[in-house]
Amino acid sequence: MSAVLEARNLSKWYGQVIAVNGVSFSVDAGVTGLLGPNGAGKSTLMKMIMGQLRPSQGEITVFGQRIWNNYPLFARMGFCPEQDSFYERMSGAEFVSSLLRLNGYSEEEVSRRTDAALERVRLTADRDKKIAAYSKGMRQRIKMAQTVAHDPEVIILDEPLAGMDPVGRHEAIQLVRDWGREGKCVVVSSHILHEIEAMTGNILLMHNGRVLAEGDVHQIRELIDKHPHNVHIRCSDPRRLAEALVGFSDVVGVRFHPEGNALTVESRQPDAFYDRLPGLLLSRGIDLDELTSPDDNLQAVFHYLVK
Repeated sequence: MSAVLEARNLSKWYGQVIAVNGVSFSVDAGVTGLLGPNGAGKSTLMKMIMGQLRPSQGEITVFGQRIWNNYPLFARMGFCPEQDSFYERMSGAEFVSSLLRLNGYSEEEVSRRTDAALERVRLTADRDKKIAAYSKGMRQRIKMAQTVAHDPEVIILDEPLAGMDPVGRHEAIQLVRDWGREGKCVVVSSHILHEIEAMTGNILLMHNGRVLAEGDVHQIRELIDKHPHNVHIRCSDPRRLAEALVGFSDVVGVRFHPEGNALTVESRQPDAFYDRLPGLLLSRGIDLDELTSPDDNLQAVFHYLVK
């Protein structure tokens, strides 16, 4: 059987600007993460998958059929765009209901599907509030509600977590995972690696319009871990912590910050480093104020892949 989504030598250009360049891939049911920095071509690719943009070269098929101008296929797909485009004076419920009516559902079915979609994205309490008064996170939720209100088999989500608070992100991630377990084909884009890691183990990495890597996220993550992984730590006694860390073989460097109470550690085994750190802090009575890593994101993956 063919994959749900297939791209063959897919390209899209605007004059001299190439947005997507000779991309080929296949996606089956379940969740696939589309990863790439801003400008990588993710949104352009998603719009071609949805039939909103016509490829300059190559083709993309959904359920074995070309998507361009294939209107019956559109009813089997749902799209959550990155950009907002609302009728601000509508309530959330009115917005979802109006789109369902445009799809030809009866009033009884519109009401049922609207209620179910809003409940699933946890917007029932705010269903009658005007969209103009919605927060960024609520706007993301209402976009996700309209995406799935007609129960599509293919769900395309372009940066759906942008602007959500931590609780909202956790709930949205769980939603995406649930849709994948239900047998839907879900493609979700992000430029933040750990968000995709929380949703799926299958990813496509894009850069400058090309697919650099495809497959299991943990195998691709190893590309980072072969290089020293930088971790910034702000704590009550950075020198005492450094003394404890330099004795481990995976730690290849320690730098102190001039502003004080902070250091950067380079480790070749970041997972082991993170597992070990809480015990070291507790055993030495060191208070942790901040822990960040500039390498724990997608930009680091691309830096090493391109390099």
